[in-house]
Amino acid sequence: MSGTRRSGTPSDRVRVLIVDDEPTLTELLSVAVTEAGWRPYPAADGRSALRLARGCAPHAVVLDGMLPDLDGVQVLRRLRYENPKLPVLMLTARDALEYRIDGLAAGADDYVTKPFSLEEVVLRLRGLLRRAGAEEPRPDPSVRVLGDLVLTEETREVRRDGTAIRLTAKEFELLGLLLGHPRQVLSKTQILSHVWSSSFDGGGNLVEVYISSLRRKIDKGRAPMIHTVRGVGYAIRPPEDGR
Repeated sequence: MSGTRRSGTPSDRVRVLIVDDEPTLTELLSVAVTEAGWRPYPAADGRSALRLARGCAPHAVVLDGMLPDLDGVQVLRRLRYENPKLPVLMLTARDALEYRIDGLAAGADDYVTKPFSLEEVVLRLRGLLRRAGAEEPRPDPSVRVLGDLVLTEETREVRRDGTAIRLTAKEFELLGLLLGHPRQVLSKTQILSHVWSSSFDGGGNLVEVYISSLRRKIDKGRAPMIHTVRGVGYAIRPPEDGR
């Protein structure tokens, strides 16, 4: 999954938040969502899902009713509070009528009981997205998305996995330049020319200092996104590229 929202790449696809604590099921749902032409954002618990939702701004959510921390209905209510129109498809292993009623009363748009077919989930999601007018979202030119990293130019905000990251003006420009060329290796000369000016006589050490600072803020404690290509320059890649 390469590219950023600015370049009209797969990041422009519909974003689907998948919340389930069963890794195998989450992986299967992610594959089904990808094959449908959408971009999956998996989360294993309710709190992670809420953080991720704030960062990736999903167009739809597939939400398990039973999670290890928060109850699925609790997560649903918080999602509904932040985005009342967000389409939510609930999953549950419990088929009792009262559970369906609780989920629908909390704001779920549809319900699927486990076990289910992936085809059914995709069809139901497609219907929800179509009704919400989100199946072919228009890219926002002020937002750049790569993996779990989101940069918004208008508000000069940066988030990774839903967590806000504070950057200096030059760090923000440097990150914007890297995100504008995902996976592409940029030389120190190119970076100096774009972020400072072609006449700036700061040398390659300045670039190294700012790259190091960005790494501490963007990559610390997370899967690395900013990479050094020795003797050539620097590149930013989505976290999944390093798995």
